[in-house]
Amino acid sequence: MNEEFWFPVQLSLSVSCIAAVIVFAAGTTLGKLFAAKKFKCKMLLETLLLMPLVLPPSVIGFLLIVMFGNNSAPGRFIQELFGHTLLFTPWAAVIAASVVAFPLMFQSAKAGFLSIDKDLEGAAKVDGASNWRVFISISVPLAARALVAGVILSFTRALGEFGATLMFAGNLPGKTQTIPTAIYVAIESGDTKLALNYVLISIAIAFIMLSLITYFNRQHD
Repeated sequence: MNEEFWFPVQLSLSVSCIAAVIVFAAGTTLGKLFAAKKFKCKMLLETLLLMPLVLPPSVIGFLLIVMFGNNSAPGRFIQELFGHTLLFTPWAAVIAASVVAFPLMFQSAKAGFLSIDKDLEGAAKVDGASNWRVFISISVPLAARALVAGVILSFTRALGEFGATLMFAGNLPGKTQTIPTAIYVAIESGDTKLALNYVLISIAIAFIMLSLITYFNRQHD
């Protein structure tokens, strides 16, 4: 198996890792906010954050193109800043993967923070701990199981993203081709053996990641 074969695997792993870091930071922060605060339009905002979970990937891809295309303000700014458009680049794949994976992290984080006994956080604040200190020292460790599950599920979701990535990042061999798009091209060209190899790699990675959730949960039972 040559370098050309392994490129989609390497890109998919890189995209998934970066997306997992992004959604972990955003999902944990917003999950804590939505678990702890009551504010106006909370239900509406939460619904919007969860929309990528149920929208067709093609719709997400279209919205990303509209949002970051050359005719949009963010798209023009990025083009002026970096000298090229965001479309059909590896970073477009990262953004697409992050968007579709975010709801899983957000839901897991919110559920984890809601399960925490508020008296523990309140007692720490009474003892003089700042909100940040309480968050890092108490909230995150107590919600660790949910956070770990969320980031692993987000990683595997990002790894399997196809529709939005195909529309937004394209399928350029050696540049933006991920495992799912490589499988699609292999099937279209009749190369079943190549498609099977990528499928087996995807299954192996997903199995390992889900096994990590089981292992972590057993360690904390």
